[in-house]
Amino acid sequence: MARKSYSPEFKFNVVLEALKERKTLQELASKKGIVPSQISRWVDEFKSSGISIFSKDMFSSKKIELLEEQQHKLYTKIGKITAENDWLKKNSRNS
Repeated sequence: MARKSYSPEFKFNVVLEALKERKTLQELASKKGIVPSQISRWVDEFKSSGISIFSKDMFSSKKIELLEEQQHKLYTKIGKITAENDWLKKNSRNS
């Protein structure tokens, strides 16, 4: 039997509902069509890695911008070199 895969959004919503503790894990699992142990694993995973959400580098968006700018420059250079190379190949055949 193939394992069922759940989207990150689904998992996140289930974890949030579980953390609210308005329903038991059994009730929540029954409502969502999963087993309570799965919810417990997702909650544990969220708690152990949740701190990393707040420890991200403040400058990561700036780094991404710089990398995208660098990538654009490199693609432009590659395009120019490719065009020059094609021109040289075409003209060397005609000689």
